[in-house]
Amino acid sequence: MIWLAVLVCGVGCYLLKLAGMSVPDRVLEHPVLRRTADLLPVVLLAALVAVQVLVTKGPDGPALGIDARLAGLGAACVALVLRAPFIVVVLVAALTAALLRL
Repeated sequence: MIWLAVLVCGVGCYLLKLAGMSVPDRVLEHPVLRRTADLLPVVLLAALVAVQVLVTKGPDGPALGIDARLAGLGAACVALVLRAPFIVVVLVAALTAALLRL
């Protein structure tokens, strides 16, 4: 059964990639589609960060939780606004979360 799932997923991924390559250029040149395609990675990354920061394990499963990770994210946002280098932003976030957990 697992091999059937792997095979179906592989074929599905191949067909999805083939469908994307089969789209005519005139469709891809549309300004709305181009703008959407440019912003899609940003939205997906923001959603991933939100889930990682705000979801905790509760007794009944996943739950909304506010802890040191949210403070670390806030500190990272402040560092970004101050135009700190990326490694500094990561260190500020990690140190903030670590100090609050201490």
